[in-house]
Amino acid sequence: MVSVKRFIHDEPALFKATAEFVRLFARIDDPVLAVAKLEKGVNERIAWTLLGTALFQDVSYPEFVELLRALNEKFPGEKLWTLPVPKAQDIELCVESAFGCRTWSLFENVAGIFWSVGLFVRRHEDLQEWLKSRTPEELWRDLGEIYFMGKGNPRPKVCAAIYRLLAPAPVGLSLDCAPSPKWPPMPLTMGARRYLSILGPASDGFADLEPAQKQKLATDMYVALVQHLMEQSENAEVKTSKVDALTAYVAAHGLQFYLEDGTDGFICRTVTDRCRKCPLREYCSYAI
Repeated sequence: MVSVKRFIHDEPALFKATAEFVRLFARIDDPVLAVAKLEKGVNERIAWTLLGTALFQDVSYPEFVELLRALNEKFPGEKLWTLPVPKAQDIELCVESAFGCRTWSLFENVAGIFWSVGLFVRRHEDLQEWLKSRTPEELWRDLGEIYFMGKGNPRPKVCAAIYRLLAPAPVGLSLDCAPSPKWPPMPLTMGARRYLSILGPASDGFADLEPAQKQKLATDMYVALVQHLMEQSENAEVKTSKVDALTAYVAAHGLQFYLEDGTDGFICRTVTDRCRKCPLREYCSYAI
């Protein structure tokens, strides 16, 4: 493994191509926000973002969009949290209709997760005001109340939920929280892991790194990529701005699509006209 700074020095063309990949994918919705943004109310958007984040596991992006959309159509808006709660059988039938089976690893937990998010909304009521009254670390603590959001550290689902809620559009919902210099770790998605281990600075041994090393490497890479993109901006204010946690999330968001399974091959192949328009084409051995 080499440092991100050394990687940029040794592989300037690859680094710039990666930044262009991030730019290209910055406007692609992740599977949770693709459905949450269908809701018109802020409270509903937040609630469905929390549900989607808790549920997203062991399933491809396109399949998950179908699942979350099916749940949203069956129990739209406030039906996620209003009483009486939907029966477990009705929730499970919705999952079965989306997947055509009952073998998904979270199948037996779906109803519990659905009810837990509903309880969370009833407990905190106005979710936008809840966000505004909490610092990021307080959000991290509160979201542990939701079943399957995780109880330990670093709680990757909780981290993902926070960035989806607070990051600027189009990668997030552009909502506000109480100010604080302390932020949860940046989401380390499977796409980012693939990039770091296949093309990036850890191509010689990502699997051997400690979790904290992987996290630092990813965060350093996100910051460097977004800093590069900002420096290329024609907007003078953006050009001289400092990268913060929310702007760095643009890179975390973009890299999640690297070699991620889609409906027909990898998502990145679909978006880039089967790799023809991909900035990473000449470096990626999976390019066609």
